Amino acid sequence: MNSRSGSVSRAIAFAVALSALALSGCETLTLGGLSTGMVPGVPKDALTIGKENFRAENYGLAEENFRKAVEERPDDAEGWIGLAASYDKLRRFDLADKAYAQTQRLTGSTPEFLNNRGYSYLLRGDVARARQDLEAAAVRDPGNERIRNNLKSLGAVPARSKTAGARRV
Repeated sequence: MNSRSGSVSRAIAFAVALSALALSGCETLTLGGLSTGMVPGVPKDALTIGKENFRAENYGLAEENFRKAVEERPDDAEGWIGLAASYDKLRRFDLADKAYAQTQRLTGSTPEFLNNRGYSYLLRGDVARARQDLEAAAVRDPGNERIRNNLKSLGAVPARSKTAGARRV
């Protein structure tokens, strides 16, 4: 593995962790690393199941459950950011953009939101838009290590050409 692909792999792994972190806390949108606090045999809601599927890298099932969660509670920013992150992993950036737009309507341009959307642009190879969001996130939360690491990752991703933007791999 050369250093460039290693950097990209680390950036992708970091973004998964960041997306997970960005969907589960009290004051920030976070997703992973925390126990659901669910008791075995007790029914789980769609949001909880979506988080579990996302952590397990079952992005199709995560998308399904996050979509159900936002249909049940359209004002739930945590569900919308989970849906956006799931769409990113499924490379459905058109749908991710809609979910990010709804998240932004609910939360505003928080550092966490800007970091997640910036990472989405990074996945697409849209370095200019990624840099714009990540730098804005860094201004709002200069001590955030995740944001700083994503900014460092920008150099590891080749910029997409104008003709390559619509191409799917």
